[in-house]
Amino acid sequence: MITLHEVYERGSNSVKAAVLSFGARHLHDAASGPEPDWKLAELHFTYLIERIMGNTMPQQPGVAAIVRQAERHAVDFLLAVNNHPNYRCPMCVTRQLPPL
Repeated sequence: MITLHEVYERGSNSVKAAVLSFGARHLHDAASGPEPDWKLAELHFTYLIERIMGNTMPQQPGVAAIVRQAERHAVDFLLAVNNHPNYRCPMCVTRQLPPL
């Protein structure tokens, strides 16, 4: 799967801004300062791609195309929410929900 770093490196200026914004949603604790927690952001980006893919199993035919499509949708999501200053990472929100 594609990484946030690869998305940033290959992307246009708007994609780069969206990646930086997504990273900014994943700050270390207050003691660590204002730097993004890129490991957590990367993990959540991977989870986002996996959620978009759904239950597709890696051994199914055509899975490479499904992964590429999910990656494109994940980048589209980053672009869509980039201009919303108060959006929260959906993976962070999911982690904070109480169990059913």
